[in-house]
Amino acid sequence: MKRCGKHLILTSLILFAGRALGAQTKPVSPITRTPVVFSGGHETDARDRGRPVVLIAAALGVPPEVFREAFRHVRPAPAGTEPDPQQVRDNKDALLLALGRYGVTNERLDTVSDYYRYVRRDNALWPTKPAIAYATVKRGVVTGYVVTDGGSGYSSPPTVTVPNIPGALGKARLAFGDVMEKNGVISAIAPGTVVRDHHSINRK
Repeated sequence: MKRCGKHLILTSLILFAGRALGAQTKPVSPITRTPVVFSGGHETDARDRGRPVVLIAAALGVPPEVFREAFRHVRPAPAGTEPDPQQVRDNKDALLLALGRYGVTNERLDTVSDYYRYVRRDNALWPTKPAIAYATVKRGVVTGYVVTDGGSGYSSPPTVTVPNIPGALGKARLAFGDVMEKNGVISAIAPGTVVRDHHSINRK
């Protein structure tokens, strides 16, 4: 009888351990990574007539409103025409008069102006680089976003969607700075509505 009792106890312990082990190894829903899709992100303020002022101003190290005020004194040549040399000099003098107090030099103004100069036709744009990011997804729900390459040249927050997950929209946060190849980057993505951060400046 004692031997039989020990056998029953041992059997019970084995069964209990098996159930506990089964509970611990219950399948967990995997987290997957899904590349996101960016749309747009190159809109400009109506006041700027197609100029990426937020990018130009950041590259010059001044607030957008400062550059807009400086540009009010510029007289661009009519569309499709070349400005005469005197007009070019007058326009540059007007800009430097307004921007010089912020430390903007003639050389820096030329560098930034040349970088962001583009012909506004045929869907042309200033230099841009697409961002790369993915969403972490669990049981069909987005749990977060990871930006692997912020891209550059974004003048407005792009729309962020996740393929095959209807209604999954992300808000892209933009960062601007005086390094043009890193100006207008997507610094982060979070669920919700779109936000714009003009105060995030990347210095050299």
